[in-house]
Amino acid sequence: MKILVVHNVYQQRAGEEAVTGAEARLLGANGHVVVRYERHNDELQGRGALSGIGAAVETIWSSRSFREMATLIEKERPDVAHFHNTFPLISPSAYYACARAGVPVVQTLHNYRLLCPAAKFRRDGKVCEACLGRNVAWPGVAHGCYRGSRPATAAAVAMLAVHRGMGSWQTKVDIYIALSEFARRKFIEGGLPADRIVVKPNFVAGDLAARTQPGGYVLFVGRLSEEKGPQLLLSAWRGMPAKIPLRIAGDGPLLEKLSREIVESSLAPIELVGRRTPDEVRALMHSARFLVFPSMWYEGFPMTIAEAFAGGLPVVASQLGSIAEIVQDGVTGLHFEPGSATDLAAKVEWAWNHPEELARMGRAARAEYEAKYQPSTNYDMLMDIYRVAIARRARQGVVRMAHVASVEN
Repeated sequence: MKILVVHNVYQQRAGEEAVTGAEARLLGANGHVVVRYERHNDELQGRGALSGIGAAVETIWSSRSFREMATLIEKERPDVAHFHNTFPLISPSAYYACARAGVPVVQTLHNYRLLCPAAKFRRDGKVCEACLGRNVAWPGVAHGCYRGSRPATAAAVAMLAVHRGMGSWQTKVDIYIALSEFARRKFIEGGLPADRIVVKPNFVAGDLAARTQPGGYVLFVGRLSEEKGPQLLLSAWRGMPAKIPLRIAGDGPLLEKLSREIVESSLAPIELVGRRTPDEVRALMHSARFLVFPSMWYEGFPMTIAEAFAGGLPVVASQLGSIAEIVQDGVTGLHFEPGSATDLAAKVEWAWNHPEELARMGRAARAEYEAKYQPSTNYDMLMDIYRVAIARRARQGVVRMAHVASVEN
């Protein structure tokens, strides 16, 4: 099978890039031909992201992407096009290039962009669903939710409204991939066709050896930004009577603030270890007792949790959105009340002081990985999705003549 992978690359490397790359390599390793169409947000440098009229129009309909996609499709003749991100440069015009050529379209919903102009369902430090289900997401414009800019947000909102009106989300995508049941329900609530949204989680590329010893510290891995909740860790540790060691791996805008607070509050058991390579993160996981995941927004599918499960590492996580679904309370980890430093501290202390129960959760986490997040399992799910997308487009009578018997024959 030949798969056209379509992705608009962010300026700052995000989890979507890692997932897109891992999936493409998985397809290649199984004998498929992968063709890629990418545009990079570095193109926006010096243009003021989406603030100009030209950039806003391109976000709604990129003539360049339409032409380039049409040319690439004519040359490569893919069996299916798998989209990961079209915002802001590729635009939904690329769907129309596929439709014109009869190429089935699969779209992975890595974030909530089709429902929320900022893609996060978060505003002023809290979960916000003010734009969910609206034909025009005007609250997002009023608050400048995308990049703190009303003009940039207006461009994102216009794109969503125009293509909702054109029926693009209903007619130009054959199968949507949601990363969790929680996300699937949100997208249905937001108006996407329920019968075309399937759930396929991300997977862990490469196996991790399961831990054999309890581990000597609690571990946080992630971007040091407000929505990820690292500041909540310091509040929780500040209120703990026990001296439980914590290592924080990652970088981001809160790094200096966290470092200063650790020194000023004499939080000696907390160590900032900085940004680490994937292999270094896995080594940290192998020596940790459990992972703590204090996120304060609707995550898509956190690869950190899947990797922890692969290593037999239980997770203490916010009872919020898809996280509460991925981490089963009392089975593969523990839930705590989102945003509550007190409840987080209580759950961390309990987990630290109950090694036998924690070991049982670690074994269950490893079993969860083996059942759901191995490459082979994910590959089978992906192939099923492609076959369904191709069959659906065939039923509509628009599959290229090379893929169906000619009427003349």
